[in-house]
Formats: sequence, C-alpha cells, structure tokens
Amino acid sequence: MQVPLLDLKAQFNPMKQEIMKAVEEVCDSQYFILGKRVEDFEKKVAQYCGCKYAVGVTSGSDALLIALMVEKIEAGDEVITTPFTFFATAGAIARVGAKPVFVDINENDFNINPDLIEAKITKKTKAIIPVHLFGQMAAMDKIMAIAKKHNLIVIEDGAQAIGSEFQNKRAGSFGDYGCFSFFPSKNLGGFGDGGIVTTDSREKYELLKIFRTHGSNPNNKYLYKYIGGNFRLDALQAAILDIKLKYLDGWSKARQNNAEDYRKLFAASKVKDKVVLPVNVKNATRHIYNQFCVLFENGQRDIVKADLAKAEIGTDIYYPLPLHLQECFSYLGGKKGNFPVSERVANQILALPVYPETMHEQRAYVVSTIEKILLGQG
Repeated sequence: MQVPLLDLKAQFNPMKQEIMKAVEEVCDSQYFILGKRVEDFEKKVAQYCGCKYAVGVTSGSDALLIALMVEKIEAGDEVITTPFTFFATAGAIARVGAKPVFVDINENDFNINPDLIEAKITKKTKAIIPVHLFGQMAAMDKIMAIAKKHNLIVIEDGAQAIGSEFQNKRAGSFGDYGCFSFFPSKNLGGFGDGGIVTTDSREKYELLKIFRTHGSNPNNKYLYKYIGGNFRLDALQAAILDIKLKYLDGWSKARQNNAEDYRKLFAASKVKDKVVLPVNVKNATRHIYNQFCVLFENGQRDIVKADLAKAEIGTDIYYPLPLHLQECFSYLGGKKGNFPVSERVANQILALPVYPETMHEQRAYVVSTIEKILLGQG
C-alpha cells in the first residue's frame, strides 16, 4: 500500500472545475498584479484570523521580511526566536542585518519556551518572533506579557498555523504582525508561492502596502520615501486561495480527526511506549496539524524512516539540524549543547502522513509497519 506524505492531487481534483473557472476569469481580465481579487482575499483572511487588516505578499518568508522592514529593524538590532524552525524565520532576521538570538523550545509542543526568553533580552532586542510550529500555537499569553514589559514588537510566524488558536483566539491576532505562508504543502496552499501579513494597526497596514511595492508613494508610484521590495501577491494566487479558503476549516477538521485516529492506533499497538506522540497543549485550543510529528528514541528514527520508505510510506524530518548549528549561522558562535531540547528533538523527530484525504486503512498500515520495524519484524 502506498501512503505518500502529501497528495495535492487528491485535494485538487474535487474542486478542479471551480479553480480553473477562477483562473480563466483572471486570464480573461488580464489583471494579474494586485487589484480587486487580492483585496477581496485579504479582507476574507483578515476576518478569518480575527484581525482588522491583511496584506497579501509573495511568500511566507517575505511576510516575515516585510514586517521587519516596516519596523526598521536593522544592523545592530537583535530579534529573539527559536532555533527549531524552518530557515526563513531566522533568515529574514539576518537579511535585514539584525542578529537572530535563539531560545530553546519546550519538550512537549516544540515551540519556543517563554520561560527562557527574558534572560536573552538586551538593550539591543527589538522584537520576538514566536513560531507556531506544525499548526500548534506558542504560549502567546506569556510572550505578549514579556513583550509589553520590555516594549518589544511581536511578529507571529504562523506559516504552518492559519486557523490555529490559543485561548480561543486565532494565530496572527496576538502580535503586532501575523505572517502566513501559502506554499502548496500548507493547510491553505496556493499554486506556487504566496503569503500574507495580518495586523490590527491601521498605520502598519498602510506601511505594509507601501513596502510591498518597492516603498513607492501610494499617490505617485515613482516617488519613494522608503526602500521596500517587490512583495506583491499575484491575482492568480489570490483567486485560487480565495476558493480554497472556504474549504480550509473542513480540511483542518479532517487533519484533527486523522491525528486522533493515529493516537488510537498507536495506543492499541505493541509499541505505544516506543513512540512519543505530539502533545495537545491545554491553552492551544485548536491544533490544525500541518504536520503530525512523532519522536523515536535510542537512535531509531533513521532506521524507521528508511524502512517506511521501503514500505512506500512517505515521511520527512522537520527539522534535521537546528538553526544554531547551520553553517550559514556559524558567525553567531552556536555550538552543540547550546539548545539541548532542540538538538534532541532534531535527532528523534519524524513526520507521518496526516493530510485530509488519507484513509483509516492507510494510517493503520503506517502504524502496523512502524510496529513491525520496532519489534524487529520488518
């Protein structure tokens, strides 16, 4: 039995005609850059996230970058974030010339440990970028309290977490900015790159719109007060994402159901004590499971991954090497042992197929195959 890590065709086929109609309408209009399609989509996303405003941009990576640029964060500044995340989080900080300052993660949810943040704050600290990893939100109550105490900007990295909630409040609605990705593998994925930034500030909203068009004056596009970038969301992507948005809650619910099915299957297995399942944190009231990541101890992860591949089961490692140990960040002086939880998780973690269209039989096959591998029967 084949069980891919992700099957985008299974999602696309039922809505193919609806999407192709929208694409054809954009093509007929020949209006591809910004415009009404983008504006309408932005309003819907803002409402979905519980925010006043949203600005469509080129990618989740650029969403982070533009937020930092609007805040004038630059060389000499420091931004606190996690070393256990996709490269773009710290990459955006480095690209504006600022210094990424890492804080280790929690044992249970893989998100930044808020109890370790204050020790890393200096006079140079300007912002915190918490990451809502795998679709579960970070402890935003504690993070916002710290930010308020020290007058810091908060930029939520919600690339994997659109629609997730903490204390019944949506990702992107806590901080000064919420940054989301529409990369195809995300719960709300486009047909290529795309992203969006949410905010409740009218001033930040207007600046985001200016910065995404090279920093041009809204009344004269050839006059520039700021140095921005080409961060515009395409109308084609907005049209496609607008259609997919109405299905998002259903897909997220299916992922939640699939995750619960995995829990039951592992609980009934002979290896329930050999596989560490993801934890649902109490205040993270809605986990949307962009990934379902489990941990294997005693160096078994790589063996399990290789044997699952032989059984035609797709998996991936998010993430194999924490950012403080990446070569490109060697100038920060990071060493093994600096962030022990991140390092241990990186050596143990494995993502299993959890996309909405997977069937119970496929998940049962995944669990039974893992059971055979760990019991030496594979």
